Amino acid sequence: MLRERMVNSRKSRRSPSPAEASPRVTDAYDRGVDSTVAAVLVGLLGAALGAASVLAWRLSEAEQRTVPPAPVPAVPPAVTSVLSALRSSAVVVGPDDVVLKASAPAYSLGIVRGNRLAVDALLALVQEVRRDGEIREEEFVLAKSRGRSPLHVAARVAPLGSRLVLALVDDRTRERRLEAIRRDFVVNVSHELKTPIGAIALLAEAVGEAADDPAAVHRFAGRMRNESERLTRLVQQIIELSRLQGDDPLHEPAVVSVDALLERSLDRSRVDAQAKEIALERAGEHGLEVLGSGEQILSAIGNLVENAVAYSPEGSRVVVTARTEGSLVLLTVSDQGIGIAPTEIDRIFERFYRVDPARARSTGGTGLGLSIVKHVAATHGGEVKVWSVQGEGSSFTLALPSRLDRHTRRPAQNAVPATTTERISEPEEATS
Repeated sequence: MLRERMVNSRKSRRSPSPAEASPRVTDAYDRGVDSTVAAVLVGLLGAALGAASVLAWRLSEAEQRTVPPAPVPAVPPAVTSVLSALRSSAVVVGPDDVVLKASAPAYSLGIVRGNRLAVDALLALVQEVRRDGEIREEEFVLAKSRGRSPLHVAARVAPLGSRLVLALVDDRTRERRLEAIRRDFVVNVSHELKTPIGAIALLAEAVGEAADDPAAVHRFAGRMRNESERLTRLVQQIIELSRLQGDDPLHEPAVVSVDALLERSLDRSRVDAQAKEIALERAGEHGLEVLGSGEQILSAIGNLVENAVAYSPEGSRVVVTARTEGSLVLLTVSDQGIGIAPTEIDRIFERFYRVDPARARSTGGTGLGLSIVKHVAATHGGEVKVWSVQGEGSSFTLALPSRLDRHTRRPAQNAVPATTTERISEPEEATS
C-alpha cells in the first residue's frame, strides 16, 4: 500500500500536458510584446518632442540674431560727416522747410529754433534755391536780442540733391566792426592831419606877405612851430597806437622799476607844468617793480600826466601815486582840473575823442592819449579805471601785474611809506 501511495503521489505531480500548458505561455508572450511596443512608441514620441524642442529653440535663436533693416536716414551719413567738420553754421532743410540737420553754431547764432529756421530772410533764400536750383549768397543783419548786439552774417545756400537744401552761415560781425573802425580811423586821421597842415600852409603864406614886417614874421613863425609840433606829436601817437594794436600780449615781460618810470613821466611834463605854475608831486610807496615793457608803460603814464597838466587850472597840482593791492601795482594820476561828465566817461578811451575839443585844440591834444593807455593796460594784462567829478578833478588808475618775490610770493618791493606832505588828495582816495 505504501508503494501504491508513492506511485499515486508521483502521478499526481507529473507535468501538465501540452494542451494544458499552451494557454499560459501564449498569455505571457503577448504581455511581453505589448510592453516592448509601448516602450518603443514612448521612445519615438520622446524623440519627436525633443526634436521639436530643439527646432523651436533654433528658430527662436535665429530670429533673435536677425538684425532688422535700418531706416534710411533723412541726411546721408557722408553729408553729416562733412557738416560736422565745417567751421560755418550748417543747416540742412527738407522739402517741407523742416530742419533735418543743424550744427551747434546754427543754434547759438539763433538761426534755428526747434526744427525751423528762425530767420525769415534765410528761409526765403532757401525757398528760392529749392525752386530754381541756383546757388545764392547774401548778407543780412540778425535783429538785436536781449544782451547781444546785432550780428552781421553771410549766407550761402545751395541745393543738396533733389530734395534737400544746404545753408552755410558765417558770422561776419567782427570783420564788419573792424572795417568800420578802420574806416573811422582813416577819416579821423585825415581830418586831424588836415588841420595842422592847412594851418602851416596859411601861416607860410602869411609870412610871405609880411616879409617887410619882422614882428609879424616872428609871430607867424612861432605859430608855425606850434602847428608843426602838434603834427609831429600826432604822427608819433598814430604810429605808437598802431604798434600797440599789432602787439600780442607780452611773452617775456621785463622787470621795470616804478620809481624810474614815474620820474621820467613827470620830467616830460615839468616844463608845461611850470609854465602854468602847476605843482607835480610824487606820492605813495617806493621801490615797487612791475613786469612788462618799460617804454609802453612810460608812454601810458606820460600821457596821463600830460592830460592832467593840460586840463588843470593854473596854480593847481597833479599827484602821481604808486601803491600795491594784492598782486597788482596801482599807478594813479590825479588832478584838480575840469573833470569829466558821467555821460562821457565811457567814451574817453575812444580814438580821437575829446571831452572839450576847443581846449584840446588850444593845448595841442590829439585825442589818442587815453586810447594808448587802454591798449598798454590790455597788452600787460591789466586795466585802467577812472574817477571824475566835474569841477573837482579826475583820477586815472593804471593797474599792472607786480613782480612777485620768489620766497614770499608777494609783490617785490623795498617800500617806503608816504610822508604827510606827499599823501594823495581826496580824489585818489575815492578812486581806491
